[in-house]
Amino acid sequence: MHKEKAWRPARQPQETAKLDRRGFLAFCTAATGGLLLQPGQAQAAEKIKTSARIVIAGAGAAGLAAASRLVQKLDGAKITLIDARKEHFYQPGFTLVAAGIKPQQYVVSSTAEYVPPGVELVTERVAEFDPEGNKVVTDSGKSFAYDYLIVATGLQLDYAAIPGMDVTQIGKNGMGSIYHSPAGAFATWQAMSEFADKGGVGVFQRPATEMKCAGAPLKYTFITDDHLRRRGNRGKAEIIYNSNNKALFSVPIVSEKVRMLFKDRGVKVHYERVLQSIDLGKRIATFKTPDGSTEIQYDFINVIPPMRAPAAVMNSPLPWKSGPWVAEGWMEVDKGNLRHVRFPNVFGVGDIAGVPKGKTAASVKWQVPVAVDHLVADIAGKTSDAVYNGYTSCPLITRLGQAMLVEFDYDNNLTPSFPGVIAPLEELWISWVMKTMALKPTYISMLRGRA
Repeated sequence: MHKEKAWRPARQPQETAKLDRRGFLAFCTAATGGLLLQPGQAQAAEKIKTSARIVIAGAGAAGLAAASRLVQKLDGAKITLIDARKEHFYQPGFTLVAAGIKPQQYVVSSTAEYVPPGVELVTERVAEFDPEGNKVVTDSGKSFAYDYLIVATGLQLDYAAIPGMDVTQIGKNGMGSIYHSPAGAFATWQAMSEFADKGGVGVFQRPATEMKCAGAPLKYTFITDDHLRRRGNRGKAEIIYNSNNKALFSVPIVSEKVRMLFKDRGVKVHYERVLQSIDLGKRIATFKTPDGSTEIQYDFINVIPPMRAPAAVMNSPLPWKSGPWVAEGWMEVDKGNLRHVRFPNVFGVGDIAGVPKGKTAASVKWQVPVAVDHLVADIAGKTSDAVYNGYTSCPLITRLGQAMLVEFDYDNNLTPSFPGVIAPLEELWISWVMKTMALKPTYISMLRGRA
């Protein structure tokens, strides 16, 4: 059995060393509260009486958060939550599992424990959306009529789009894939750890599609580099990062910072390279480039597949009919209020929403209150001026013990929550602790409607 290597956090940077342990805990409490509360949220409003039928498709982070908020705001509504998966995954923790920092069970809980009282949980999959008939149909053929629909199905990992890929082989023969599942993340850690023991060629990439947590491929590249260094094997390894376009991150200033860090750490970068196929037996990854195909022989590879809308959404009237997201099937929603452009009683939140930013848990925290506010205003015969500005947060781990807390909006503006305390483009111990310790309690509070 492979023995996991112990590691120590890097020395605290001078900016955060001034916080003693007690002061840091006090800061985390305040910081978590700041991340949780929205303006005016502290004062509970009187519930609105209604008999509206509300269906929520998907019981991931967005669906559960929406259900909890609706229960807090409505009295008498019939709220139905539909999702076949009984386990709930804390997906922001997958990278931590794949880094050997957290155990596999750290990211696994039960969906039912977050369903608020009064909400009906139907453990089936929505197979058909009929927004013209105001109903959804599950895979068993049951039909659920609604007055309002919230689509929170998440996305589909399209491993089948990579010829040669076999998800049953994750963790074997030098192939990992942190996105697949908790078990897949742990198997990836085992494969990466073996690579860190020996060295060789490590290959990292991201797909050409929209994806959840676009910082994760970068994080795992940094993490692998640090494990190699801590075991004295960095000189025996070549690390190659393949970007799908001409940048490393969608926010230009962050992209440049990552480029500089990669250069400093000796990470080789290829731009405009997309994984085309893989030969798991020969350990050869073939990439599509502007000049044709090119092969890379690897000892370890972290495969991140294309990501698309689930088939039920893609094959419905809900996706965009024109523009950049047609092929991937994302929902046609207004980017400011998450309301469907053509079906005003339908909202899309979380990964399924076809908006320029926002496929992270932090985005859900800001999207759901806006969508729910507009839905509840409709029921009350009012209007809402709540707007989602594209807020997205990426705690970008750059080495074990340090991270950059990158926060930004639709316009690529950096929007730091703690200016003067956490510098968004600096590698800080405090950002690391927020990622590894403070964010999960915040996430759970979000599921319960407190964020």
